Amino acid sequence: MTLTPLRPLAPARRGVRLAQDLARHGERPALVEDTGVTSYAALAGLVDAATERHALHVAEPLVLPVRPCLEDVVTYLACLAAGRPVLLTDPDAAPGAREQLEARFGARPGSPAPHPDLALLMSTSGSTGSPRLVRLSARAVDANAAAIADYLGLRPDDVGITALPLHYCYGLSVLHSHLVTGAAVVLTRTAVVDPCFWDAVDAHGVTSLAGVPHSFEMLEASGRADALARGRHTSLRLLTQAGGRMAPDTVRTWAQRGERGGFDLFVMYGQTEATARMAYLPAHLAAERPECVGVPVPGGDLRLEPVPGQPEGVGELVYSGPNVMMGYAEERADLARGHDLAELRTGDLGVQDPDGLWRVVGRLSRFAKVLGLRVDLDRVEAGLADLGVEALVADAGDRLAVGTTSVPADHARLVSDTARLAGLPEAAVTVVPLQKWPLLPSGKPDRQRVAALARREVADARPRGRSRTAETSPTHTPIALASPASVLADVLGRPVADTDSFASLGGDSLSYVEASVRLERALGTLPHDWHLRPVGTLARDVAPRRRWWRSVETSTLLRALAVVAIVGSHADLFAVVGGAHFLLVLVGFNLGRFALASARRDERVRALLRSVARVVVPSVLWIGGVSLVTGAYPLPTVLLVNSLVGPARWSEPAWYFWFVEALVWCLLALAALLAVPALHRLDLRHPFWFPVGLAVAGLATRYELVLLREGGTVIHRPEVVWWLVALGWAAARAGTTTHRLVVSGLLLATVPGFFDDAQRSAVVVLAALALVWVRRTPVPAVLVAPLACVAGASLWIYLTHWQVYPHLEVDHSFWATAASLVVGVLAWRAWRLLEARVSRLRTRTAT
Repeated sequence: MTLTPLRPLAPARRGVRLAQDLARHGERPALVEDTGVTSYAALAGLVDAATERHALHVAEPLVLPVRPCLEDVVTYLACLAAGRPVLLTDPDAAPGAREQLEARFGARPGSPAPHPDLALLMSTSGSTGSPRLVRLSARAVDANAAAIADYLGLRPDDVGITALPLHYCYGLSVLHSHLVTGAAVVLTRTAVVDPCFWDAVDAHGVTSLAGVPHSFEMLEASGRADALARGRHTSLRLLTQAGGRMAPDTVRTWAQRGERGGFDLFVMYGQTEATARMAYLPAHLAAERPECVGVPVPGGDLRLEPVPGQPEGVGELVYSGPNVMMGYAEERADLARGHDLAELRTGDLGVQDPDGLWRVVGRLSRFAKVLGLRVDLDRVEAGLADLGVEALVADAGDRLAVGTTSVPADHARLVSDTARLAGLPEAAVTVVPLQKWPLLPSGKPDRQRVAALARREVADARPRGRSRTAETSPTHTPIALASPASVLADVLGRPVADTDSFASLGGDSLSYVEASVRLERALGTLPHDWHLRPVGTLARDVAPRRRWWRSVETSTLLRALAVVAIVGSHADLFAVVGGAHFLLVLVGFNLGRFALASARRDERVRALLRSVARVVVPSVLWIGGVSLVTGAYPLPTVLLVNSLVGPARWSEPAWYFWFVEALVWCLLALAALLAVPALHRLDLRHPFWFPVGLAVAGLATRYELVLLREGGTVIHRPEVVWWLVALGWAAARAGTTTHRLVVSGLLLATVPGFFDDAQRSAVVVLAALALVWVRRTPVPAVLVAPLACVAGASLWIYLTHWQVYPHLEVDHSFWATAASLVVGVLAWRAWRLLEARVSRLRTRTAT
């Protein structure tokens, strides 16, 4: 592993003491692997060496995919000891996840250093798909490790084992609490159902085992629970459970097994936001009070915050203690913030019993609003469990999703029971049969997956002709507007979870307009970067709508106006030329927002190639179909290679589709460039100046210093107009006033003189400047839908208008223009329906 020093460490940075004080435990065993044992003294030496060798004395966070192996644990502890913030990630995460985090939270020119207290960054879900990270201080890490070791009664002769991932806060707390005590930890990647795991337990004398509810289910299913109850693994003295609620009967059963097998069961309650643990149920109460989370950890405190509408004595649990996080981080600048919180609102509803024990009775965020009714999802799940149905109940936006692995004898009865428990009509319930429980990397149930499956099932079952903005009951009565996730699922033709974003789902400029307008129709005014935000957060991030006026994205407005200008000019309704060249700037602008949003090279190349396909396929089909019927277009035009092998000078109709050709070849050239690792890395390091450099390089063809073909109309050639695409890309990356001034200066300096007439230059420059400086533009509300329709259909309008306007332009220029727009929109709608049908067929074939 090669780590690059980024910034000298400020003297005030604080390290984590449990990592700094390893040597005090001397020659006691610290980390145990099959290959040998590393003592605390040796571990301290390895940590010191790693600090110097990897230059960890820097302030910028290190993104570390951490495996349960000596090398990764040493690097992690070295960061903690040196005071370098570390962001732990899943080593088995999707390719490119690490690069995306580095691009999002890494150093940027002029960015402030992370706060000196910051030690650890973790996702709340145990994976790096979380929209925000938890900022944990060095003090919080030390305090929580000491508290856990205290109430568990850990001793220096104890031995833990990595039964849970280290990038998950519960698994990491096992490492911390044992190291602060001077106990040993066995490093293994085997699962609790693997016989090799239990061989390691016996061989190394493991004394404590941590598990989430799913871990205990696997122990039951594998038969290992009986072996534990018989005391077969004699070294075990502690089993700890956290990571989600375990049914009281299950807790009681395991506590009774512990009494027979010679181990104690500690049920614990925690959140990543509190470093790991907030409360625990003493082992002697596990069988007697299994419904409780117990008492606060040493040094912590719990209180109730009243919640309107809840019974007396029920409120939101609020935790305070030294292990409370500093706050969340959603962007690089957040790392410099100090301690935002003195206490943590858990989002859980709780009560305190007369004996002082705390119980969790629900969750605030587990309330769904369906058809205007507030539904407690936990209570619905519990009610189904009382009826003998184990199910996951999730909020699917306009309905409840019920996922179950047990096939009910009476499907209608399950729907009816769920609707009764939730107080909803049966049409608002969708049951999803599951072969197995979907799980997050942390081992917790993945309810968002259940919601996504329900949305897909509803979409697949929707009859043709049904409204795309509302679901209907069997009597065809609309019951709710579509949720943000269902809108994107409809537009993109794929399942969407609340943690997905438009960009991560492969959205592009062709689908962006429809998605943004439909979302704004349902929610309100979206933030400018909505396409990068998780779908589940969009509803809270919108601005309220105004009645008569709406603001639309300037890019959407300009695209619609450019297409109207192209068609109207060709039909002789008016003479406003330059629209097609501005659209090339807009192509680059949208590339920077969508296709190039990922930090992973192969994902970017695939996104660019998908964008090419979404243009090439309909274009070749349409142009080729017209050519077969009328013979109007030569083969190079059909194949979009006219600029390479067709006539050098403008000739009609061979050059009609020069814009489509330029778009396709510019995208292919960009894909080829970014497929080169060195250029890909250069773009990640310099996200604004890289496209600026490409634009400047493109001036060689713009000023005809270099031409691929002699003669001809240069303003229509891909290699000549490339500089406009690159400037649009730079505009999308312009995050400061200085950047916008640079792009504006290049536009003003290079566009005039490119065309024969000043009017065309003015159109391109003014439209591009508006794109650079104006994010949103107010328009009358009545125009939003037509503008969105024209903008979304822009490609099809451009393709089809050549066959429409010539029949009317001589005597009816207005109707020639209007007819061209209408035909293009209808063709686009037909194409979208065909895409949706093909997508459904692919989905059914895959499943």
